[in-house]
Amino acid sequence: MTQKGDELRFNENIFIVSKTDLKGRITYANDLFIEISGFKEHELLGAPHNILRHPDMPKAIFKLLWERVQAGNEIFAYVKNRTKNNCYYWVHAYITPIIDTKTNQLIGYHSVRRSPSTKGIEVIEPLYQKMLNAEKQGGISASNAILKNTLSQLKVSYDAFILSYE
Repeated sequence: MTQKGDELRFNENIFIVSKTDLKGRITYANDLFIEISGFKEHELLGAPHNILRHPDMPKAIFKLLWERVQAGNEIFAYVKNRTKNNCYYWVHAYITPIIDTKTNQLIGYHSVRRSPSTKGIEVIEPLYQKMLNAEKQGGISASNAILKNTLSQLKVSYDAFILSYE
């Protein structure tokens, strides 16, 4: 792991892994997650995953994320997280529902996060800032409209957009 100013970066060949229950409370955190977040394992386990939410993240992204995984679908997303000591790190997250194979019921969520590409951050960060500004004026729906308009102009789906920078 390296640090430049307030930004932490981690090797692209290693992964941050966590699991949560249906309410987003952390039930598992791998060693890299514990290390980069700055929290102790006992501080993370049972805590809401949004303990890491950075104020630069538009709520509309989390709304989309939750809608997808609660419906039983996977999602990829760029996420800027905040550490315990107020540094930050970007991740390219892959979040999937955990389905109990015996009951076929949704029982939680699994997230594998890796270091994102520099190009991805260069594209996503200004979009998120634009969304955040819209959110401050008109709420999540205004932020979501910015995202939808961007995707429409590019003629791509959300998934294709996110995956195109990896």
